[in-house]
Amino acid sequence: QVQLVESGGGLVQPGGSLRLSCAASGFTFNNYAMSWYRQAPGEERKLVATITHIGGSTNYDDSVRGRFTISRDNAKNAAYLQMNSLKPEDTAVYYCNAKGRLPADYGMDYWGKGTPVTVSA
Repeated sequence: QVQLVESGGGLVQPGGSLRLSCAASGFTFNNYAMSWYRQAPGEERKLVATITHIGGSTNYDDSVRGRFTISRDNAKNAAYLQMNSLKPEDTAVYYCNAKGRLPADYGMDYWGKGTPVTVSA
């Protein structure tokens, strides 16, 4: 079955760094764009960053641009989110998402269960 498993979350002080990982299995990973979303208590889930299926292009929300970097390793079926200069407002549960981008995979949309990140002194 399809699985997306996030790891790397935790407690970090403001200004610190974390690297989130997303391990994928059960689908043709290199046919899917990968994204990271986050959701804080009482708020809607928001898109943080996206990388295309072959890694040729990335996109970031304004709130994280210049601080976060999304990447992928298709040989390892993994996606990553490097988070630097963390702020308290980055506190949220972070979710990995895979979306089919080739014709055979259009309409496929998979989610991990999330990993919590808390930025606090």
